[in-house]
Amino acid sequence: MGTERDTDIRLFRTAEHECGYYDDRMARDLVIDPQDPSLPLIYNQALANGFRRSGSIVYRPDCLECQACTALRLPIASFQHSRSQRRCLQRNETVSAQWAPPTRTPEQFDLYRRYLQSRHRDGGMDAHEEPDFDEFLTGTWMDTRFLEMREDDKLIGVAVTDVVDDGLSAVYTFFEPEMAARSLGTFAILRQIEWAREWSLPYLYLGYWIHDHPKMDYKRRYAGAQVLVGSQWLPISMLNSESR
Repeated sequence: MGTERDTDIRLFRTAEHECGYYDDRMARDLVIDPQDPSLPLIYNQALANGFRRSGSIVYRPDCLECQACTALRLPIASFQHSRSQRRCLQRNETVSAQWAPPTRTPEQFDLYRRYLQSRHRDGGMDAHEEPDFDEFLTGTWMDTRFLEMREDDKLIGVAVTDVVDDGLSAVYTFFEPEMAARSLGTFAILRQIEWAREWSLPYLYLGYWIHDHPKMDYKRRYAGAQVLVGSQWLPISMLNSESR
């Protein structure tokens, strides 16, 4: 990968580890040197090349026998709400959404722990402490915002979002587990789309899509979604699902 100053960026390949999506598969990643001082400058380019941020690590799946993870983004200008997405906005019309600094608060951490214990029980993440929250969601070199969702002044969700030159990147969202029926994850994405449109940013990067995966296939429901195939971003509608 090159940069505007035509400097080579060092990439590291991790050892194989357990896949976070399939119990019967092993995974490995390609990681950009986290010590490279130019990382803030090339982060946007990395997103456009299918990379993703977790804490201060910018990575891309590089598995030996599986290519299920496909980078996905939404072109903001052409996005149109589906009927179910309009219903989601109606269900949450009493929810306010405001940007907050990317600094952990006791209120945020309490919600984060309850979310992990509900969604990821016995998976390791449910034991996260304050330093784990900071390492996973915040950082010093990226422009990160916390989109706080509140109802009656109570914090019910947080969407961790990075701002880059050509869009927003949805890093991670956690919300009140007892409000699962409100589809707060979808609501967070719809609000991020609104902010990108207000700021005249062309894309919302949504990480990885996995065809037919029960937890990852939902991303194709956003109209006009694009996926990275080789070095080209193509409309997801162009993919032949039978070939995946």
